[in-house]
Amino acid sequence: QVQLVESGGGLVQAGHSLRLSCAASGRAVSSWALGWFRQAPGQERVFVSGISWNGNTNYADSVKGRFTISRDDAQNTVELQMNSLKSEDTAVYYCAADYGWSGNYVPDAHEFSSWGQGTQVTVSS
Repeated sequence: QVQLVESGGGLVQAGHSLRLSCAASGRAVSSWALGWFRQAPGQERVFVSGISWNGNTNYADSVKGRFTISRDDAQNTVELQMNSLKSEDTAVYYCAADYGWSGNYVPDAHEFSSWGQGTQVTVSS
């Protein structure tokens, strides 16, 4: 298994930016897909963005053009740059890893096997 630890969450005003980071340990993740999901109170955990082992990226429609995912396999990290934040982006953001996801479709949360503990992102309007 892969251990994942998120950082970078916080409180930010609408229209501003935030950068989330996720550090993986336990094994090298260069052959793994990495992703970000989010869960707002009372709602299901949903896909935000992901990047496959070979660089295919995918985004939820709600964040396209505002969020950018990147990975650094030398550092065993994945980051999510979030720009033009909106109040509806408020949620707990989870980093996730999976060996099999191809990056060519929007996955459900249950398809990812390893999870971080989450980091809170709050966007004030």
